[in-house]
Amino acid sequence: MPGMREHWEERTRTPLLALAVAFGVAYAVPIVAPGADPWVHRLCTQVEWVVWAVFALDYLVRLAIAPARWAFVRSHPLDLLAVVLPMVQPLRLLRVVSTLLLVGRRARMAPQITLTTYVAGAVVGLMMFGSLAVLHVERDAPDGNIKTLGDAVWWSFTTMTTVGYGDHAPTTGLGRVLAVGLMLSGIALLGVVTANIAAWFIARFERDDAAERRQTELLEALTLEVRELRAEVARLSAPPPAQAASELPPPPAQAASELSPPPVQAASELSSPTAPTA
Repeated sequence: MPGMREHWEERTRTPLLALAVAFGVAYAVPIVAPGADPWVHRLCTQVEWVVWAVFALDYLVRLAIAPARWAFVRSHPLDLLAVVLPMVQPLRLLRVVSTLLLVGRRARMAPQITLTTYVAGAVVGLMMFGSLAVLHVERDAPDGNIKTLGDAVWWSFTTMTTVGYGDHAPTTGLGRVLAVGLMLSGIALLGVVTANIAAWFIARFERDDAAERRQTELLEALTLEVRELRAEVARLSAPPPAQAASELPPPPAQAASELSPPPVQAASELSSPTAPTA
C-alpha cells in the first residue's frame, strides 16, 4: 500500500499542478474581464468545478490506498476540509480556498520543490488570489475604494507585509475576512522566510566550522607524520651497534697495560747482572 500511494502521488503530481494553473486562469478571467461573453464565464466556472473535483478525487484515492485510513484523515485535516466545504456551501470563494489548500498540500509533498521555491510560490499565489478575491468582492461595494486590479495588488502587498498604509482598505464583511486571512498568511510566510534565512546562516557557519575543524585535524596529522619521519631519519642515520662499539676508545686498564711492560719482564730486567765491560 505505501508503494502504491507513492506511485500514485508521483504519477499525478505534474497533471495536478497543471490543473492548478488552469484553475488560476479560470478564476482570474471573469474578474479581470467582467464584460466578457457569458459563455466565457460559464466555461471558467465549469473549469473551477472540474479542477476542484479532480483534487477531491485525488484525496479520495489517497485515502483508499492508505494503510491506515483513519490515521490518514487525522493527519490531513485541511485536505478533508477543502473537499467538504464546497459541497456544503458552493460559494466560489470556498472553491478557491479549497483548491489552494489541496494544491499547497501536493506541492509540499513534491521532493524537487525546496522550501524556498515553496515559500516563493505561496507568496505569489496568495498575492494573486488575494488581489483577485478582494477585487471581486469590493469592486461593486458602494463605499469601496478598491476598484482596479492595481489597487487590489497594492492592497494585497501592503497587507501581506503588515505595512497597511490605509489608502486602500476593504469595506465589506467578506473583504475584511479576506484581509484577516491575508494578514495571518503574510505573518506566517514572513516567519518562514526569516527562519529559512536564519537556518541558511547557521548552516553556512556550521560548514565553515566543519571545514576549519578538518583543516585543524589535517595539520595535526601532518605534524604527527613529520615527527615520526624525523624519528625514523634519526634512527636510520645512527651507526650500527658493532661499529659503534669498535669505534669506542679502549678502557683505561687496557690502555695502561698496553703502555707499561709486564711485571715479570720488568723484574727480570732489573735483577739480571750486567756483563762486565772489557
